[in-house]
Amino acid sequence: MYAAHQVADHWVQTQHQADHKGRPGWPGRIACLAHVTTYTATGLLALVVVAVVTGLHLRPVPLAVGLAVSAVSHYIADRRTPLKRIADLLGSGRFHALGAPRPGHDDNPSLGTGAYALDQSWHIGFLFAAALIIA
Repeated sequence: MYAAHQVADHWVQTQHQADHKGRPGWPGRIACLAHVTTYTATGLLALVVVAVVTGLHLRPVPLAVGLAVSAVSHYIADRRTPLKRIADLLGSGRFHALGAPRPGHDDNPSLGTGAYALDQSWHIGFLFAAALIIA
């Protein structure tokens, strides 16, 4: 699931989805839903490949619940605002802002931001929960 996450989040996701999934309103929700749909499909495909290659028996209900946990948690994080609010609530707001462009400056955002680190650790934590449910 971690390998599928990396592929889906960085290769399968379109530039449009990446640019718009955190925007307010329906355009952001739709872009995020499109990303989560392809993300979940990538995860399912990876699990099917593992099952075929290894003979692993995937049970439909745990598979569906695990993929739903992964999808819903991914949507929450990728809408941006909920994750920032959680970081603020837990006292990690300054870390979340680390490396972000400064207001009024033409800073270059990068993957080396606190927001990205918190986003990815959130995803990995929920991937672990999803994998336990599926197993």
